[in-house]
Amino acid sequence: MDETMLLVAGTIGAGKSSLTDMLSQEMNSKPFYENVDDNEVLPLFYSNPKKYTFLLQIFFLNKRFLAMKDALKQADNVLDRSIYEDSLLFHLNADLGRVSEAEVIQYDNLLDTMLKELELVSPKKRPDLLVHIKVSFDVMLERIEKRGRDYEQVALNPELLEYYRLVNQRYEQWFDAFDICPKIQIDGDRYDFVADPKAAEIVIKQIKEETNKLNLQMPGQARYYSTGLIEKGIF
Repeated sequence: MDETMLLVAGTIGAGKSSLTDMLSQEMNSKPFYENVDDNEVLPLFYSNPKKYTFLLQIFFLNKRFLAMKDALKQADNVLDRSIYEDSLLFHLNADLGRVSEAEVIQYDNLLDTMLKELELVSPKKRPDLLVHIKVSFDVMLERIEKRGRDYEQVALNPELLEYYRLVNQRYEQWFDAFDICPKIQIDGDRYDFVADPKAAEIVIKQIKEETNKLNLQMPGQARYYSTGLIEKGIF
């Protein structure tokens, strides 16, 4: 194939941004990262989910739509989270009573419009492979604590514990049901590719083997990866 689009998915703290960085290095391509550090709405959501859920999800939906639209026009690329995950997070919060029925209708209509628009952007229309990083609930909590974003910490807001449990659970269900493109699951508990360069090599090899099966182009050789991202809290 002349082009390859990889999607990196996973729960909070799974290691998505680090794996996106590694894969983009391997492919010599442009990474599309989730907007977190420059997202002024995210801390507001954590402080008052009921008030800011709809605003946050519209923010993410817009950013992911623009990223997917840009990525579909280019050659090889890797996306840290994609528009296909938005409904998972939005409807989890809807089930928790954080948005109104009218907001659910408007959100779903907007998402549907955006997905139809993306089909017109490029003959490609679909990503080539979804890479889902599976981590246990305990490891998820450890990673969240380690990266140290104050507004995410269970120690400061115990109510987040149940929310995180539900997010992790929903991701398992979402991955099982995902059928937009071929998919592979990475064992993030067994392979701590963020901190361990050897684990990173194994994970990259697994993904390359899958792309080879699908006859996708993924140039480059396995290499040692910097763990500097963990120190910056980007994973």
